Amino acid sequence: MSKQYLTLHTLSGAHPSDIFALAPTPKSILSASGSSTIHVHDTTQADFPLLQSLEGIHPLGIHHLATARDVRRAASAGFEGKVKIWSEGEDGAWKANGEISDQLKPGDVWAIALSADGKYLASSSINGKINGSFGMCIDLSRDGRFTASGHENGSIYVFDNDTGRLTHSLAGLVKPVRSVAFSPNTTLLAAAGDSRTIALYDVKSGEQIANLAGHGSWVLTLDWSDTGEYLLSGSHEGKARIWRIETRQCVATHSHGDKPLWTAKWLPKSTRSEMFALGGGNNAISFYREAAG
Repeated sequence: MSKQYLTLHTLSGAHPSDIFALAPTPKSILSASGSSTIHVHDTTQADFPLLQSLEGIHPLGIHHLATARDVRRAASAGFEGKVKIWSEGEDGAWKANGEISDQLKPGDVWAIALSADGKYLASSSINGKINGSFGMCIDLSRDGRFTASGHENGSIYVFDNDTGRLTHSLAGLVKPVRSVAFSPNTTLLAAAGDSRTIALYDVKSGEQIANLAGHGSWVLTLDWSDTGEYLLSGSHEGKARIWRIETRQCVATHSHGDKPLWTAKWLPKSTRSEMFALGGGNNAISFYREAAG
């Protein structure tokens, strides 16, 4: 059974170069690109107006953004090697709230993830500090219990955050892994990359329970809906797909042009209709809403 999603609005030329990261909050979305600026757009208005621009914060550009689910906190990672922390004030304005730069060199920090309470930040590295292989992606489970990382050599690791020990070394994806994402209830882990297939793993057992096939190019980004019923994925060929987890089927496909779709994110559900945003190599951000009825 297919689902219909309507294009709500497209912010053309939202950034002067590839948009590498989107990070939603309950009422806005942060975006970053190969330029040095983070833009903040209002997601409660029909035209998604620009609320704020944080300019010149990473001089070589920004490759990752993360927001905390339960508090007004964000983190940005730049190509120069620094990680900056941001807090949203009561007036809705984002301000610098520190940075992580002590002895860091470009490559020491790549992908980043924030815990739901904003107290912890996890990062991977190009230098492969876990196993010598580039850590291309990372995620923290919503309950804070686990960290997952995906690597250039196809490895996927799951760590217990309480003990700091490796829980699972997951098999199944031989090629580079570009995105990992825990389901909202932490029962499943989705992982994907150059194999063009999305693998689903049982977090408790480490068993691979399903493959979702359909993308024609590298899968670059994954994100779960609030309920965990659907998984959103984006690929290097510019296609976004929505998967119904119960049936393991693709229920919707959208094109974001013919350039890489670096980032795809569900927006926090504030109405009956689901919404998501896409960003990539066409320098635009597009917003979609589930069709009513």
